[in-house]
Amino acid sequence: MEFDLRTIYAMTGLACVIMGTVQAAAFLTRRFGRWLAWWSANNILLGLASFLIVLREIAPDILSISVGNMMTIVGSALLPVAIREFAGRKTSPCIVLLMAGLPSLPYFLIFTDPSQSMPRIVFCSAICALFDMAVAWEARRMAREERLYSAELASGLFALTATLYGARAMMGWWGSLGGGPLFHNGDQLHATLGLVAMLLLTLRCMVIMMMATERTQIQLANAAYHDPLTGVLNRAGMSRAFSALPKQPIAVLLIDVDNFKQLNDSLGHATGDDVLGAFASAATGATGADDLIARYGGDEFVVVLPGRTLAEAAAMAQAIREAFRAAVVDLVTGTSPRPTLSIGVATGHKAEAETLQAILHKADQALYRRKRDGRDGVDVFDEPLQAA
Repeated sequence: MEFDLRTIYAMTGLACVIMGTVQAAAFLTRRFGRWLAWWSANNILLGLASFLIVLREIAPDILSISVGNMMTIVGSALLPVAIREFAGRKTSPCIVLLMAGLPSLPYFLIFTDPSQSMPRIVFCSAICALFDMAVAWEARRMAREERLYSAELASGLFALTATLYGARAMMGWWGSLGGGPLFHNGDQLHATLGLVAMLLLTLRCMVIMMMATERTQIQLANAAYHDPLTGVLNRAGMSRAFSALPKQPIAVLLIDVDNFKQLNDSLGHATGDDVLGAFASAATGATGADDLIARYGGDEFVVVLPGRTLAEAAAMAQAIREAFRAAVVDLVTGTSPRPTLSIGVATGHKAEAETLQAILHKADQALYRRKRDGRDGVDVFDEPLQAA
């Protein structure tokens, strides 16, 4: 089966313009960030460039050669900008102009001979390969930072297209794609590469929308299971995370911020919010990656420490108290009551017979004893003492 290269360029142009238009319409709904506008511009420019290249020997050379290839370069240069914008990293307008402008100049100054298409193909393919590798690198970093499975797919897909462009550049350099005018050599290898590139371009548009969908789902889950003020888990989030833990020994800290009501009354709720945020930061810094922190009430927090003994949990509670004391030293001044922490510590085993609420009940008894005996300290739930 033979493929016609001019027809493949026309099909690629049509596909890119359609995808770019759909993306532009989605961006105009204001449900997506500016990254989608960059991605839409990329597809529309690539599509228009393909249409101009199809007009080789029909339209003036300045349009079908210089402008067509320039639009291909500019469109490809917008891809790294789009993926960085999606990742929350801005790109300087000067950098965008340099990325798009400098590689376009040779098509107006050097590669102007209509009878020699291979130098233009080699140069354009090499530049596009570099841009696609930049996108693959950025997508890989985003996959690590945000744990997006679709970003892993995007990284692999763009690495594949970069490899394809690189292979096209090398084959053109070695003369494997023929020579002379673009549509005169009848080379089937070149046409096959163009068909594969068109399919990969379509897949790239699908995977970027998958990334947007997956990120939205993660953000919705975070909003449902995290406290908006402190960023730690809420009650629902703690129950969900606790249920996912394997069966093992568990230590639980039930923590109350002392003097919090008086602090709110004297310094205002803004300062109270700052104190709660300071606690969340201190507790996060003192605990490990596998530990769970949740806001259980207004000024009440729960910390779950998987695999810890009672002594280790008590030491962790003291570490959190010290970190919190240092965090609020500049937040509360004057004669206002200083916030401290009362902490009850208990242990149990995550099994059918002992739930989080059962361990929390024991920690609450230790916390009550600490508050009764003067606050600002750590008490542990002692099974023999409690039985007596």
